[in-house]
Amino acid sequence: MHLNEHKKAVFFDVDDTLYDHLTPFRRAVDEIAHPAADFPYEAAYHRMRYYSDILSLELGGAGSQQYEETVEEMRRRRFQLALQEFGIELSSDQAKRMQAAYIGCQYDIQMFARARELLKQLADDGHIIGLITNGPLEHQMNKIAAMNLGDIIPDERLFVSGAVGWDKPDARIFAYVNEKTGTRPENSFYVGDSWRNDVIGALNAGWHVIWFNHRRAKPESEHTPHYTATSYEELGEILKARL
Repeated sequence: MHLNEHKKAVFFDVDDTLYDHLTPFRRAVDEIAHPAADFPYEAAYHRMRYYSDILSLELGGAGSQQYEETVEEMRRRRFQLALQEFGIELSSDQAKRMQAAYIGCQYDIQMFARARELLKQLADDGHIIGLITNGPLEHQMNKIAAMNLGDIIPDERLFVSGAVGWDKPDARIFAYVNEKTGTRPENSFYVGDSWRNDVIGALNAGWHVIWFNHRRAKPESEHTPHYTATSYEELGEILKARL
């Protein structure tokens, strides 16, 4: 029997779960598009995330050769498609500059209030703590490094889809994490904001799912997360009662 088989594990998504992913989006849109004061940033951000996921899936995921060859075009296109829905037509050059602005401030990261404290408490209590995130390895690792989590989460518990070979919501990435960490699905919790990637993906893998719905979005399907939290205070209470 593996030493971790009966230990409780808690894995977290990164973008818009550990930190506010809307901040760099807002800055990039402001810098290039100069929208009206009442521009619905949050709604546009959700559409950008949607197109990012769909276009990435069409390319075979972050680890595929086709993704590597055309990722920059995909990143520009997601901004064009998303903002087009809100009456802003971006030229190819504008979309390229918006993506550059977006990347330029993506590593200036401030974690959500109490996020670091919760991660440290879970680790100090002896639980298996880690991250599962979609995206290219170097790009996502730069974000993780910016949050300075090395004293809480060891490198072998950082799982990036571009390196693993499967993107969420593919249940295989969750099964891979269980295999590599010696944990079991029934003892594993996943915390994430994305309905499609995190809720559906982890549910299909047999994990306990905590939907981090801090933006108070509506469910996108008939799936039912085990728990829902809108803040790290709520998240801490849920985990404290069930670990």
